[in-house]
Amino acid sequence: MSAEAEQTATTTWTGITPDAARRLVLAAVEAFAERGYHATTTRDIASRAGMSPAALYIHYKTKEELLYQISGVGHRLSLGLLQDAANTGGTPAERLAAAVRSFVRWHAEHHTTGRVVQYELDALSAEHYAEIVGLRRQSEGVIRSVIQDGVKSGEFDVPDVSGTTLAVLSLCIDVARWFNPDGRRTPDEIGELYADLVLRMVLAQR
Repeated sequence: MSAEAEQTATTTWTGITPDAARRLVLAAVEAFAERGYHATTTRDIASRAGMSPAALYIHYKTKEELLYQISGVGHRLSLGLLQDAANTGGTPAERLAAAVRSFVRWHAEHHTTGRVVQYELDALSAEHYAEIVGLRRQSEGVIRSVIQDGVKSGEFDVPDVSGTTLAVLSLCIDVARWFNPDGRRTPDEIGELYADLVLRMVLAQR
């Protein structure tokens, strides 16, 4: 199990029970991130979890159900972080910086999970896809609301609020794709850097 998997096993996936189901989710995250959803077989996942393929079906009827579980947990956690940060009080700039800092840090600390959560959506069933897209729209709504508050107060100069919202979220999410835990910047440092970059994008010139 990777260092990230050990960390997330005690944080991200604690609500998944029994232990065998949680082990399968952890194995699926690593397999999907490494090989991609479509190239991963249920046998691959079961093997990584130290279980038989038959044991997997006791907990998850299909590979897609595993992806849905991972996507749901990941999106709800990241949405919660955004909401908490955006509602901390302060000026729109302070709230936006806090939201970006928190969102980026999560995608760096949980980059393996983040890659699966953010980049394997098309493999979900239509029903599950619609549910996850709904969570993504809530995340967009959090950032959009803070940017709108800044525009109303005159603190931000943003002609296209919707477009800027998508740009901010895309910038944050992409961290999961390239982050290297052995790189020169820590998740906290990247969070600070991105918060500063986003504020430079939106702040009105004085």
